[in-house]
Amino acid sequence: MQAIQTFKLATAAVLVAASFQVWAQDASAPPVAASGTAVTAKQLAKAARAADRVLAHKVRATLSKDKNLDVTHVNVHAKDGIVTLEGTFPEQSQIDHAIAVTKGIAGVNSVVDAMAVRPAGS
Repeated sequence: MQAIQTFKLATAAVLVAASFQVWAQDASAPPVAASGTAVTAKQLAKAARAADRVLAHKVRATLSKDKNLDVTHVNVHAKDGIVTLEGTFPEQSQIDHAIAVTKGIAGVNSVVDAMAVRPAGS
């Protein structure tokens, strides 16, 4: 029993001593992940691609929920907050509406219009 208490006390002392050795990172240090290891360029690129996919999905879902738009012939691509809408709509007013809706979504910095008017049934 006393050995366990001694072990706990020693562990606590080591943790306290180790905490005195911790200091803040300066701005020139590389980013550090939660695990304490430096974040690599590959990990940053992977995180950026994931964020782009999430943004593209959010735009696509928002456009799909809009009753005034038929997005069956529209593709959405995102890269660094720049969203590209490509495909066709039956009327120019729908293209304008899709662009306006997309600009209102959080995370969208700009919209590239690569859409065309194609009358329904053609």
